[in-house]
Amino acid sequence: MPSELRLANLKVRLLSLAYEALILSALLLVATAGFTAAFGDSHSQPARTILQIYLLLVAGGYFVWSWTGGRRTLPMRTWRMRLVDQTGSAPSLQSAVIRYLVALAGFPLCAISMLWVLFDPEGLFLHDRIARTRLIVESSAGTRQL
Repeated sequence: MPSELRLANLKVRLLSLAYEALILSALLLVATAGFTAAFGDSHSQPARTILQIYLLLVAGGYFVWSWTGGRRTLPMRTWRMRLVDQTGSAPSLQSAVIRYLVALAGFPLCAISMLWVLFDPEGLFLHDRIARTRLIVESSAGTRQL
């Protein structure tokens, strides 16, 4: 990885994650409303399972689209971060999908994907380690310490 690309500090990455949760909640609320308007009540099976899969796909689509092609989520823009691969370029579709799936799988397991940062020699989350990505600060303005 080019040495001029600095990993965003952990506090900023965690604050960005909290902000991301708010945006994702709103997105999933709208997606759920659309689903129930189209298909009705989703309390019983199989509609409930279909809704859950649909919401995982909506969230995955949002993140994968935001991470590829040099795009960023609103929290990433706010905190002046961007996701890059090992060469400093925008991650590939495959890397973004792997990152999403590993992060998703890590949450039910006591957020292991996030806790990994405590043991990683470079301070990466597990999903970044496996996908070979990292959140970097975009410029010197993005290195502001909180």
